[in-house]
Amino acid sequence: MFSGIVEEMATVVAISKEQGNIDFTLKCSFVDELKIDQSISHNGVCLTVVRIAGGTYTVTAMKETLDRSNLGLVQIGDAVNVERSMLMNGRLDGHIVQGHVDETACCVGMRDADGSTYFKFEYKLDPDMARRGYFTVDKGSVTVNGVSLTVCNPTDNTFEVAIIPYTRANTNFRDIKVGTVVNLEFDILGKYIARLQDFNS
Repeated sequence: MFSGIVEEMATVVAISKEQGNIDFTLKCSFVDELKIDQSISHNGVCLTVVRIAGGTYTVTAMKETLDRSNLGLVQIGDAVNVERSMLMNGRLDGHIVQGHVDETACCVGMRDADGSTYFKFEYKLDPDMARRGYFTVDKGSVTVNGVSLTVCNPTDNTFEVAIIPYTRANTNFRDIKVGTVVNLEFDILGKYIARLQDFNS
């Protein structure tokens, strides 16, 4: 479980394919603190550390993960938002993030907000998925590339988020532009409420 508060950006230093899986090798400041089998969020995707060597660590993404996320688009040299799993004795500064990406979205707009920036994202409209809680609500939570954010101006398949300068400088929001594909995880609370309504209907 994660909070959506990105610790830093890790740099992808190697990518290798083995059948339907892809191994990503990354470098970041806390490599020496990692252990094999540890869970780390990468652009919002929970992946397991499988190898540590030479100041880098490696994680494996399977086909299901690649199909649902933007990790298949990642290239060597790219910056990936990373967060280690949440400590249960700490403050929950973001919101409950599982690290299970639901789908991708595309940045379709950016506008200035007097120093901050509004990013607008569009995702595939699927009425059945929406009935199961895969949607956004005004002032609700959403995770974009692993970053816990508050929703603004939602429609059936779009929403905006306001990014302050610190977040833009310290996450890969710095690289997002119109046309960039990002990972989305919708709020787990909405999914549970939608499921309960199914049982009561």
